[in-house]
Amino acid sequence: MMDLASKLPELLQKATTWAEGQSEFIMEHGSPLSVTGITDARVVGVSNPEAIRVCVVQCLPLPIDNELRTVALETGLLAPNIVGLTLGHGIFIVDGHGTRRLLSHEFRHVHQYEQAGSISAFLSVYLSQIASVGYREAPLEIDARYHEIQ
Repeated sequence: MMDLASKLPELLQKATTWAEGQSEFIMEHGSPLSVTGITDARVVGVSNPEAIRVCVVQCLPLPIDNELRTVALETGLLAPNIVGLTLGHGIFIVDGHGTRRLLSHEFRHVHQYEQAGSISAFLSVYLSQIASVGYREAPLEIDARYHEIQ
């Protein structure tokens, strides 16, 4: 397995560029939240839930860049069992998995992006956490799980 911590400085720009492109896609093709979705997003801390767009996909997109794709798969960020991905105010949800619990988890990530101020700033912190403690134990993931609405 690749040592993410040592590769992070070089991968961060690639990851940011990919994430920003995917976010633009979601914002263009995704759907706005329902009234219930807006309420849930506010409950978990989102400042601007009206800006959120959700794009339902058959599977989460993988980066074209081989190194970035390998890191995403090896760290569990885009593993086959992952069914939601938040990039700024854009959320990918794998078809058939749009539960309230998953959406509220992803809404909390939107809140975290809002707090960070940009995709780049969020990814710098998030990927550093994953490099140091792993996906499951990353504080931003723990926070998102804590805010899930059952």
